[in-house]
Amino acid sequence: MAEGREVQWVEIGEAQAGQRIDNFLRTRLKGAPKALVYRILRKGEVRVNKKRVKVDYRLESGDLVRIPPLRLAPEVAVRDVSDNLRNLLAGSVLVEGPDWLVINKPSGLAVHGGSGVKIGLIEALRQVREDLDFLELVHRLDRDTSGCLLLAKSRSALLTLNTALKQRQMDKQYLALVQGRWPARRDYVSARLDRFDAGNGERRVRVDPQGKVSRTRFAVRETFVNATLVEVEPITGRTHQIRVHAAHAGHSLLGDDKYGSREGQHLAMRLGLERLFLHAAALTFPEPTSGRAVHIKAPLGSTLEGVLARARG
Repeated sequence: MAEGREVQWVEIGEAQAGQRIDNFLRTRLKGAPKALVYRILRKGEVRVNKKRVKVDYRLESGDLVRIPPLRLAPEVAVRDVSDNLRNLLAGSVLVEGPDWLVINKPSGLAVHGGSGVKIGLIEALRQVREDLDFLELVHRLDRDTSGCLLLAKSRSALLTLNTALKQRQMDKQYLALVQGRWPARRDYVSARLDRFDAGNGERRVRVDPQGKVSRTRFAVRETFVNATLVEVEPITGRTHQIRVHAAHAGHSLLGDDKYGSREGQHLAMRLGLERLFLHAAALTFPEPTSGRAVHIKAPLGSTLEGVLARARG
């Protein structure tokens, strides 16, 4: 937990140059929640070269940052990583490069803390990897989705990989188990998606003619009596896109407590499925320095493999 009694003075090096001050502080102050970081910036308790800065200020090499002493109440501080989570994350790294890494994200772990989540994957991994001065998510996965998640270990790598993502030079392939028999002839689902407030602060997504253009490719991998294993490639990258498009097609994902059907819930129970069956199975991206294609695969894991074995039986 980030807690101190004395003012810290930190000189910015080349590795941190270009990073936003709020992101720098959230990495440096590992126990501080986002709201506290913004508050000490607004109040001027954080200074760069003895001057106030805004939350979006980008650091430069040679900047001298004043960080005030913090004492965090237990109910405010980001939770320390448990030994179980530390070991799980340490063993989940699939491949690591000089300025990036791909982790097999566990299901049930949010990528970010907030909204009642005391600690997310990025906060936990920053505690686990104390050897890294910089660690940021390149993209996100839903809390209940497992599989390939790419992170950058330098500002330059983050910018390069974000550009590749925007220019659709990054390919993501998922495996999903859906309700019913997906028709082999249906290759794509195209339906505009819109986010809305479902109440209690929960944000959901629905098909709406006024929403954003969204397209997903589906391919049948294996057919069972009442379910289908499909390979999924999101052409666009909207929130909950795969889940909503599958439900819109009449074949909701098994284990989906937001967009699934009652019949799908019963089928999931019969198969012993206690989580969302959506797994980021493969990721291809250009290596930030060389530009060569990097292809990473994440195994399904024993839990989902067991579900498929029961479906075959």
